Amino acid sequence: MSVTSEASTTWKGSLTEGSGEIALESSNQGPFAVNWKARSEGSTSVTTPEELIAAAHSSCFSMALSNALAQNGTPPESVETTASVTFIPGTGITGSHLNVNAVVPGLSAEDFARIADEAKSGCPVSAALAGIEITLEATLA
Repeated sequence: MSVTSEASTTWKGSLTEGSGEIALESSNQGPFAVNWKARSEGSTSVTTPEELIAAAHSSCFSMALSNALAQNGTPPESVETTASVTFIPGTGITGSHLNVNAVVPGLSAEDFARIADEAKSGCPVSAALAGIEITLEATLA
């Protein structure tokens, strides 16, 4: 079975002067404002394509890691992941940094680091982002 997820954007105006709204159609979430100023300078109130990629990457990696830990016989009590996606105007998206902190009883830090690295490689969003550098910090709580 395949699942297709959909989002849509309505944009008005030029790149630098215009703005838009993103709707997550599949989950009926939004709208979320988007504009070039937020993308090129940062914002605490307007989203960016990179923030949405970060959301996808952090959630996908958390699921992949949780699955890998369970398959190892050491299911996690919790997994908290932040993805930081970097965008450079004129260059594009240059990287995604995953920072994960997990509570996993009975697992050594070395085994956790190995499993986390394998989950990074096995995460479908990581595979979709293969054209950029993906880095990982993995910490047991």
